[in-house]
Amino acid sequence: MKTNVERWRFAPEGGIILRMAKRSSSQRSLALDEARLRQQAIGAQLRQMFEEVVNEPVPSEFLEILRRADDKSDVH
Repeated sequence: MKTNVERWRFAPEGGIILRMAKRSSSQRSLALDEARLRQQAIGAQLRQMFEEVVNEPVPSEFLEILRRADDKSDVH
């Protein structure tokens, strides 16, 4: 019985492993550059979203809940 790797390696189209190995280094380099750019863009967007959330005011209802919880803990 053949393993998955053997099936890929000996597949008529050359299998995924061989196809990846046949790619030129410039294609791989471009793919890596593209992936890095995507990751940088995602990171920038996440940082921006985090900053927006951090800078949002705390709702007064939530502050009131915290005050009541502090008052109860001071009694005990």
